[in-house]
Amino acid sequence: MRYIRFFNSLTINDIAIVGGKNASLGEMYKMLTPKGINVPDGFATTSEAYWLLLEENNIKQKIEEALSGLDISDTLNLQKRGLEVRRLILNSKLPKILEDELTEAYATLSKEYNSDAVDVAVRSSGTAEDLPDASFAGQQETFLNISSPEALLQSVHKCFASLFTDRAISYRESRGFNHFKVALSVGVQKMVRSDNSSSGIMFTIDTETGSEDLILINSIWGLGENVVSGRVNADEFFVFKPTLRNGINTIIKRSLGSKKEKMLYGEYGVKTLNIETSQAEQNSFSITDDEVMDLAKQALIIEDHYKRPMDIEWAKDANDGKLYIVQARPETVQSKEQDPACIKKYSLNITPDAKILTQGRAVGEKIGIGKVNIINNTSEFAHFKEGDVLVADTTNPDWEPIMKKASAVVTNRGSRTCHAAIVAREIGVPAVVGCTNATDVLQNDVSVTVSCIQGDEGYIYEGELSYETEIIDMSSLKDTKTKLYMNIGNPAEAFNFAKMPNDGVGLARMEFIMSHSINAHPMALVNMQKGGSVKDEKKIRSFMSPYTDAKKFFLDKLSEGVSTIAAAFYPKPVIIRTSDFKSNEYRNMLGGLEYEAFEENPMIGFRGASRYYDDSYKEAFEWECKAIKSARDDMGLTNIKIMIPFVRTPEEGKKVISIMNSKGLVQGENGLEIYAMCEIPANVILADEFLKVFDGYSIGSNDLTQLVLGVDRESALIAHIFDERNEAVKRMLQMAIEACKKANKYIGICGQAPSDYPEITEFLVKHGIDSISLNPDSIYKMHKIVSDLESRLRE
Repeated sequence: MRYIRFFNSLTINDIAIVGGKNASLGEMYKMLTPKGINVPDGFATTSEAYWLLLEENNIKQKIEEALSGLDISDTLNLQKRGLEVRRLILNSKLPKILEDELTEAYATLSKEYNSDAVDVAVRSSGTAEDLPDASFAGQQETFLNISSPEALLQSVHKCFASLFTDRAISYRESRGFNHFKVALSVGVQKMVRSDNSSSGIMFTIDTETGSEDLILINSIWGLGENVVSGRVNADEFFVFKPTLRNGINTIIKRSLGSKKEKMLYGEYGVKTLNIETSQAEQNSFSITDDEVMDLAKQALIIEDHYKRPMDIEWAKDANDGKLYIVQARPETVQSKEQDPACIKKYSLNITPDAKILTQGRAVGEKIGIGKVNIINNTSEFAHFKEGDVLVADTTNPDWEPIMKKASAVVTNRGSRTCHAAIVAREIGVPAVVGCTNATDVLQNDVSVTVSCIQGDEGYIYEGELSYETEIIDMSSLKDTKTKLYMNIGNPAEAFNFAKMPNDGVGLARMEFIMSHSINAHPMALVNMQKGGSVKDEKKIRSFMSPYTDAKKFFLDKLSEGVSTIAAAFYPKPVIIRTSDFKSNEYRNMLGGLEYEAFEENPMIGFRGASRYYDDSYKEAFEWECKAIKSARDDMGLTNIKIMIPFVRTPEEGKKVISIMNSKGLVQGENGLEIYAMCEIPANVILADEFLKVFDGYSIGSNDLTQLVLGVDRESALIAHIFDERNEAVKRMLQMAIEACKKANKYIGICGQAPSDYPEITEFLVKHGIDSISLNPDSIYKMHKIVSDLESRLRE
């Protein structure tokens, strides 16, 4: 056949003939099927078929005339001319030879699958599509559940016309592609029966931070068009590649999507239809952990074959239970980011009275400010002004012409891998997708600030908040002898912070992970697991959903938080401090009142090590140990080190370590080191005894200063006395450093002092501290200070 090529005769070198999408399918079918990649068979029309259509119908010149004077910034002009071109193509006739070859190829494919009329997907593939520098994602049309020769011919004809959708015309114009140097191939592929199962998208790179250590997998119920279009908020999974390559299955994060609809095969001439999902489907993940890992392994094979980050579509067949790859294209945004040595850093000035109007998934690490403009459909595009914040129920690639004008995009629906999110990233517009209520709570012509710089969550603030930007040239930073670690609280921000210059994490606060992911008093969960009655149980179970097992919820969420931070900085050391809430803070957690006594001064009360071995809390600490062990041993993140806070006596340290040992956290095993916080004068005075128990110290300068000076820094009457630069405090710092050096043990600092005071940093470096752990916002400044100081000391 002259105008048809089956997948087994195609390779990636055939982009000019069948477009990037079909060439990639042929490449995978031919080269990767033997390696375990399941690709449904199919065929593609060649670019020659498209040129033959234009030639036989004598419409090329008419198309040129219709596009003459095109102004893509004028949405009405674009819509009018695009419609005219599509009508020219749809009113033409498919060449007889092409109709015959399509019918013959379809019969051959049907026979391969033991069918008289196999169900197929008909997709467009531009010959300039899916190139390394342009995604063309969703620019043309797709037709699903096509199951007759007549329907196939109609769909192919519509695909040809879709080369001139408004979005495709705008996309080519804005990127300098000549409309008549881009042809269209149509791919015809056996459908995967995911309508009764699940489907989704995966990227072999983190779409937001650009981390090549992550595989992002989105999953929904039913056919994949809903996740591609952004109609449904999908489940989300992150898999860590370095440990996966070592044979360890590491899912560092799972997020449940609402998945309120699913697309099924239709009946009586209706090709597909959307129906509401059941409550059970909404409250459960659409694929299992084993399936997540199966997909991740296939993604690695595909990425290794193409030697670049990939954007992959997959589907699970309800009939045979297998996972199939139905598309793979190069990822075109993060993988071509500018010089990684330069980082653009945003700082948003969030005032105490700043009001969050809504929130969703953040797309693009940027900030956008403008007036809300709610758009319901394409007929309203003409009302959209440059710099407005585009707000919609959902967007799709049809909306690209006005997305380019927007300062930001906000939608009710969609996940971070939908076409709208991909386009938003590519054109550099921050977007917050899946807010659920944006079109209800935001009002036209009201100014808002859209922030996508605060981790996974994107926030829409009322009014125009001020912000600053800074370009950091990391190539000018020199390595330092003193290790410069970072203090990390929120796991959602870890991969962003990991891009900054650092030697690891000196303090990851377990209590922050708890407050973000658990939201309930740990002993309330322990009691629930035993079947006891718990105050606030209804609220706790609502937060736990879809989990019903309190212990599994606790262990999964805590280990995910820990592993996310550890993975972001892997293989650099990450020091996790076990939970250090005070009794008043525990009381404020759901279910907390019945487990915490009132204390006049919680800062020196029931906290830290003393809590861990007490019968009233011991079981919760044991769960905490199990979560850390899971992250270290089961997930392979052996860069995790553990730090115990507020250890009042060496005997307390021994009791806590005994509990840790009983739960499989043994010093020295699998490289585990256990440190103590040095934050009590006794830790300094009896350092020689404490260091027989622990592998080192990390100084907590905040609490140490309070206890050395006898100052409650929360008291306004004496807060002025609190100063880490006080001579008594400095002598304590010096004594702690000298004791660790003498014992040949690790000594670092993770308190606030070095972040606030360069002179404290200088003092610590002069006395030979091993590491200084800093807040992310001060690490650039301190890096230069430490580097310059070390240079002077060497002279």
